[in-house]
Amino acid sequence: MVPASSWTSTPPKTTTCSTGTRLQTPPLLELACDPRIGVIGMEEEDSADTYLPYDGGGDTIPLQDLSGRGSNYAMSNGGGGGGASSSTHLLDLLEEPIPGVGTYDDFHTIDWVREKCKDRERHRKINSKKKESAWEFTKSLYDAWSGWLVVTLTGLASGALAGVIDIAADWLNDLKEGVCLSAMWFNHEQCCWDSNETTFAERDKCPQWKTWAELILGQAEGPGSYIMNYFMFTFWALSFAFLAVSLVKVFAPYACGSGIPEIKTILSGFIIRGYLGKWTLMIKTITLVLAVASGLSLGKEGPLVHVACCCGNIFSYLFPKYSKNEAKKREVLSAASAAGVSVAFGAPIGGVLFSLEEVSYYFPLKTLWRSFFAALVAAFVLRSINPFGNSRLVLFYVEYHTPWYLFELFPFILLGVFGGLWGAFFIRANIAWCRRRKSTRFGKYPVLEVITVAAITAIVAFPNPYTRQNTSELIKELFTDCGPLESSQLCQYRSQMNSSQAYPAGSDAAATPGVYSAMWQLSLALIFKIIMTIFTFGLKVPSGLFIPSMAIGAIAGRIVGIAVEQLAYYHHDWFLFREWCEVGADCITPGLYAMVGAAACLGGVTRMTVSLVVIVFELTGGLEYIVPLMAAVMTSKWVGDAFGREGIYEAHIRLNGYPFLDAKEEFTHTTLAREVMRPRRNDLPLAVLTQDDMTLAELQNIISQTSCNGFPVIVSKESQRLVGFALRRDITIAIENARRKQEGIMLNSRVYFTQHAPTLPADSPRPLKLRSILDMSPFTVTDHTPMEIVVDIFRKLGLRQCLVTHNGILLGIITKKNILEHLEELKQHVEPLAPPWYYYKKRYPPSYGPDGKPRPRVHNVQLASSSSRYEEDESEEEVRLLDNSSL
Repeated sequence: MVPASSWTSTPPKTTTCSTGTRLQTPPLLELACDPRIGVIGMEEEDSADTYLPYDGGGDTIPLQDLSGRGSNYAMSNGGGGGGASSSTHLLDLLEEPIPGVGTYDDFHTIDWVREKCKDRERHRKINSKKKESAWEFTKSLYDAWSGWLVVTLTGLASGALAGVIDIAADWLNDLKEGVCLSAMWFNHEQCCWDSNETTFAERDKCPQWKTWAELILGQAEGPGSYIMNYFMFTFWALSFAFLAVSLVKVFAPYACGSGIPEIKTILSGFIIRGYLGKWTLMIKTITLVLAVASGLSLGKEGPLVHVACCCGNIFSYLFPKYSKNEAKKREVLSAASAAGVSVAFGAPIGGVLFSLEEVSYYFPLKTLWRSFFAALVAAFVLRSINPFGNSRLVLFYVEYHTPWYLFELFPFILLGVFGGLWGAFFIRANIAWCRRRKSTRFGKYPVLEVITVAAITAIVAFPNPYTRQNTSELIKELFTDCGPLESSQLCQYRSQMNSSQAYPAGSDAAATPGVYSAMWQLSLALIFKIIMTIFTFGLKVPSGLFIPSMAIGAIAGRIVGIAVEQLAYYHHDWFLFREWCEVGADCITPGLYAMVGAAACLGGVTRMTVSLVVIVFELTGGLEYIVPLMAAVMTSKWVGDAFGREGIYEAHIRLNGYPFLDAKEEFTHTTLAREVMRPRRNDLPLAVLTQDDMTLAELQNIISQTSCNGFPVIVSKESQRLVGFALRRDITIAIENARRKQEGIMLNSRVYFTQHAPTLPADSPRPLKLRSILDMSPFTVTDHTPMEIVVDIFRKLGLRQCLVTHNGILLGIITKKNILEHLEELKQHVEPLAPPWYYYKKRYPPSYGPDGKPRPRVHNVQLASSSSRYEEDESEEEVRLLDNSSL
């Protein structure tokens, strides 16, 4: 190892590696130099030039000499002509691919640039051979169609699993209240389909369906039957919750939660082995049914995205094009996430936009087409299964036939304000509770926590009919407009034609006490849902957030809708209602307010905009309600952003410490690359390699004494010019492969990264060539590059690390972890910004010293504070070139 600030023959025992081991980081960003943890990459831009030419001004070794140092070396065995014959015995790893090189460890990031280059090389190879024979042409067709085939399989599996989950969850949810004697596998609604003994007012009661009180006590009414039904409801809820958390804890810990924060991290390039595996898929499917049936304040829509991505990941292993390329695999996962939302809401187009807006970072045009096709296939399969028996893809599909009026924009915007406030409050409260769970002993007992929350939920929810029923059924009831076929308590209006008619054909009539009682129950349900959702999201069971947020917004919207409706009925002569609301005509649709409120609350929590409006639009099937939805969703986003720009998924990513650079964050601070790079002034020197004068023992010593993920390679001890970058994993695999296949590799063998072997004595052991694992074009920036540009480069080019140079001489390294640390420090300590003229004058020192002579260039570069004053006796920080004696 040759440190960048001190060149000695014996490497020091402790150094600072390229990911900054010795740095003190905030707890949530504790990603340091653990060999399991790397930095994350994002999408690659093909047009970007990833090689920066170096300026050789003032360096001791001219550039023309550097170009020849690695190409004219030869190995000597006692004579001048022996070099060629001896070189033939060397294992040229450049010509023979090394098995294992290019793969990734768990909790590491992928190299987007390398993966895309591998795919282009594979594609060129296939195209060059397809005209040689019919078999090669067939293979090229198979390769071209493998992408469509894998998304087709993903859509089929996602739709089938979604149908099974919907049917099983409905059956288990009704099992808490009773059982169908004619067919045990029927839920309550299916049990009463063939019954001819139901009445209009009691359509949910039929002889085939028996409550637990009727089965056990033999009576359907009375205090005893109520207590028995209460007890069985709580018993089944606790049983389902206990079984769900136990399966997750024992078999698949990755099956808990929503999964969307982790999927966003994975799609941006991070490796989490097993998170999208077959065990996770199987356990998540089973426990999702149990968790929804337990009555917890959660939904299945978010976890369905995780289930679909598991299907896409498993099917991608059937095709070498995707199984051997992590970047290509993420294209399949983007399409799978679209299929997941498609079956969750019955919104194929909304699923594609959700994948584009919320989870994907690399989304080329062909991925857009395949995402659309996967969402189409998944929706078709779910429609064929018809899990709800209404020929719809979701339970709460509604259609409205009454137009909205201009004065209603005001209550719609108020619902948007409520959604934004709810989103900001929920994010802060839930993150605070999850952080407390991580930092206290309570988080060590996930089973006890789930049982406690499930018990409180069941005990409090049973007395209220709006909290007792399934959340999707509640949303359906709140969305539905009142009509002659509706028996809900929310539709008990007094008819203008006949005051004794309980269920009129339309609304816009005087509300009966039943409606006001329902509003009080809805108010209590709103408070209950708000409190329990905060404590439920983040439990060690599959838990989605879409349905609870929509339920909270739908309750608030329905209450506002009924209030506006009654206001228009009793005060139809007000100027707001005079032009649009005639006496006896339907003017206000409370169900529309529920739908707008649901969209506003979901938008306030997730900060989705376009995809959310399209999803809700596809739920209603009406174009004329686009404007109210857009107004409410944008208002909720603006209000929520006033308290913080993070959505709930980004907040959980930051809480869990995932190396994720959010593209929504803006960097406006005037810092430079040299202020963020490692090593800093008081840190240990940077661990680097030289291109041709290290032994295998020295190299292994560096690897064993550091946990760095990679090492910069420089020219020599005399010159610190950057040659390339080598990954730790690739070096280890290459050394093991060379020892197996090449004889004569010893600890004192010379290791070189050049094209030709260096000149060695005749009795030297055989050298080891590692040029094939060297990245010859690592991305570099100068030490004066503003961090605003560096952060933008990391986001858009998908870099794992960036090397910092000064006139071509290596200064340090910036990794994704360093940027995350820096962003977190800026959030903790916000300082006033200096004016641009001061910033640039201070950061760019002159090329000549105080004596008017050019600054001397020797071997080492280090940041130092200068005591010289260049302008108006102002002390400036500058890059100083120091000799060895000053270090």
